[in-house]
Amino acid sequence: MSKFQECCETYGKEFTKLGIKFDAKLLAKVAKGCGPSIYRADASKVSSSDKEELARVKKNFLIKKLGLKDTPKLDEAIAEVVDTLGKKNRNKYRAMFYYLLVKKFRKSGIYK
Repeated sequence: MSKFQECCETYGKEFTKLGIKFDAKLLAKVAKGCGPSIYRADASKVSSSDKEELARVKKNFLIKKLGLKDTPKLDEAIAEVVDTLGKKNRNKYRAMFYYLLVKKFRKSGIYK
């Protein structure tokens, strides 16, 4: 099994553990879009307690990648994803975080 497949399997297990239904194909495409960051321990996760990190997610992913306008809805969506993944859950994998944002804003077409 490739390293990429191992990562996707880990994300799938995490979603299942949290009771979240997911589209494995879309999750794999979102993970691929994260690039090599999914292979580095620190970069593969989103620190929900770091305001600067959340601001980068907003600017670089939601605004630049998904093409959304900078509105309070973006901050609300990020907070919602943090809640969904669990505030005390240290495994907020970037690919899972981004996947939930893609689903929230119905932007899966970007990954077709």
